[in-house]
Amino acid sequence: MSDLILHHYDGSPFSEKVRLIFGYKSLAWKSVKVPVMLPKPDVVALTGGYRRTPFLQVGADIYCDTALMCRVIDAMAPQPPLYPVAASGMQHVLAQWADSTLFWAAIPYTMQPAGVAHIFAGAPPEFLKAFGADRAAMTPNLRRATVPDATAQLASYFAWLEAEFSDRRPFLLGAHPCIADFSVAQSLWYIRRAPPVATVLAPFPKLIAWYERMAAFGHGSPEKMTSGEALDLAAQTHKHAETHVEPGAGFEAGDAVTVSPTDYATDLVSGTLVGLTQHEVVIARSDERAGQLHVHFPRIGYQVKKSKIETGETK
Repeated sequence: MSDLILHHYDGSPFSEKVRLIFGYKSLAWKSVKVPVMLPKPDVVALTGGYRRTPFLQVGADIYCDTALMCRVIDAMAPQPPLYPVAASGMQHVLAQWADSTLFWAAIPYTMQPAGVAHIFAGAPPEFLKAFGADRAAMTPNLRRATVPDATAQLASYFAWLEAEFSDRRPFLLGAHPCIADFSVAQSLWYIRRAPPVATVLAPFPKLIAWYERMAAFGHGSPEKMTSGEALDLAAQTHKHAETHVEPGAGFEAGDAVTVSPTDYATDLVSGTLVGLTQHEVVIARSDERAGQLHVHFPRIGYQVKKSKIETGETK
């Protein structure tokens, strides 16, 4: 499945979520490494301003947010299923909790001084200062947990997850992995990158054993690709995934719109509406290097607004 191009960087938790899914499905994929922080000119050329990592490229279709990316991957490679029927709707509820609440406890906990010293070992002070400023700009209104608060929160969360394995099930919701497993795994992966602070997991042996099963899936078969090659591929692709605008949603195909996340890194992406359903919004945009693109976002966690592109006004 080498049509899949993941734009990511090594230390990105959400990228690890997708890499593990590639491993679970034994997929071949193209790996494009993106900068850890701004500026990201090749990223902006493809996404129109969406700056979160990772994003998925399939030709000239760009998929933002792992909640949507994982659905696309599963549709292209449905076996083994990422959304097994037996896991019911609870898998989506648990995955959303893990991608938000659990994630925002794991990150500040890991980024305490002992964790930073390990994760960024050898990084010059200038890099650490720039990285901190970049992440602060992404989350200006986010109140992060203090280390004591995050430690207490993780102790509760991990106890809840540990209890899921009391019946000896191998995965969170049954005999097979589901999207919830991969969403939870990314936070444990990030914490375990910093052994000095990973001791928070020590009281939860069943959870640790589960994570080892998840990590054993590996990352599939990545092949390096440059961002320039990815841009060229997009420019040379003149077909897009089928889309449509559902009636009654307050928008029409061809509307000028902006799309942005509602929680953090809320940069606006502008374009022409070509797809709108309960699950997805798709905008068409043009870039002088990447050509004619369709940029896809999930509906949950994103805001779609009509805009006046010529004046920059939104309404």
